[in-house]
Amino acid sequence: MFPDCPIRNILARLCGKWPLLVIFTLERTGKEALRFKELQREIPDISQKMLAATLRTLEEDGYVTRNAYPEVPPRVEYALTARAHSLLPHINALIGWALENKDAIMNDRGKACPK
Repeated sequence: MFPDCPIRNILARLCGKWPLLVIFTLERTGKEALRFKELQREIPDISQKMLAATLRTLEEDGYVTRNAYPEVPPRVEYALTARAHSLLPHINALIGWALENKDAIMNDRGKACPK
């Protein structure tokens, strides 16, 4: 994508609509791993196709591990890697910042785009 710019390269894949939310959700549940359907229940507005694509991207980039168990019915679980755990303090800081500034931002949006 942007091979000479690590910031653009990483953020392009990490800062879409779903990746940070999936990482946050995997951490927030307190479980070591979640099955696909459990994760989908935790994020009800994500489609099955988008969740699968997001998990695939997160796995490719080393944020999530996928463990498939040879059972009937098949069981697949997703867990955060050490890389994702090292990212969590930054995600939590961003969430805190967003909570502190949400009202002011929404107010400014209202001024910029009156109804």
